[in-house]
Amino acid sequence: MNQKNHNKGIKRRDFLKTSAAFAGTAMFMGMGTSRLFGAPGLPESSIENVTLNNGVKMPILGFGTYGLNGEVCKDSVADALSLGYRLIDTATVYRNEEFVGAGIKQSGIKREELFITSKVWVDDSGYEKAKIAFETSLKKLGTDYLDLYLIHRPRGDVKGSWKAMEELYKEGKIRAIGVSNFEPHQLDELMADFDVTPAVNQIESHAFFQQNKANAYMKPHKIQMEAWAPLAEGRNGLFTNETLAAIGKKYNKSNAQVSLRWHYQRGIMLSLAHLRMRTGWKISTFSILS
Repeated sequence: MNQKNHNKGIKRRDFLKTSAAFAGTAMFMGMGTSRLFGAPGLPESSIENVTLNNGVKMPILGFGTYGLNGEVCKDSVADALSLGYRLIDTATVYRNEEFVGAGIKQSGIKREELFITSKVWVDDSGYEKAKIAFETSLKKLGTDYLDLYLIHRPRGDVKGSWKAMEELYKEGKIRAIGVSNFEPHQLDELMADFDVTPAVNQIESHAFFQQNKANAYMKPHKIQMEAWAPLAEGRNGLFTNETLAAIGKKYNKSNAQVSLRWHYQRGIMLSLAHLRMRTGWKISTFSILS
């Protein structure tokens, strides 16, 4: 790596670390509690847990690793864990599980304190392929079990994948199983044929795509909604949106803080990636922190 790329990598890592710190404080500041996520000197995470439909407790806020790779991924995961994150979200298709595992190892945090999520991709759907993909993920992550394993998209041999995941769950190799990007009718089809109800459905949700109907459907089934891209990846002017700004002005909070709080108050878990902006890295130091 030449010096120019090396410096670029360091700057990007600093940005991600700032993003991680912001995510936690934005989520929990002003909630009538003395806990400040990510506050210096905290030996343990202060993120609240949600109890899934099988009794497993899952942190309400997680660090997503989509778009991260190599040393940046490893160091960002380690930094996120040092700031108090305990839920780390990855997937086969992210092609970074080995770097996520290296970051976890670098952090020095005990495995039992972590909540690790990965996902089986479409190309690995089906009973036999899903089992192989799961074992591959374990090896890359450097662990002998997963806390949550998801079907990434409702495509391919979904029922074959779910059968494999049910068996792995009953064997104790996965603490909870769920899905991602499933619509209500697809959840219905899955639940009609199997004993285990998905514990989680991870779907896109933010101020411009609120998923109210999906959330209302999942609640009576006790399927926990988890939002990816809760800050819309910076799209649609979320950080300058006038409606969010007006709400934030009332409570002396930023647009991002309002957005995260809105999810929290609805009981929705957040998989907050590194706030990758589709418009580039224009908010490199986050003016929204002030």
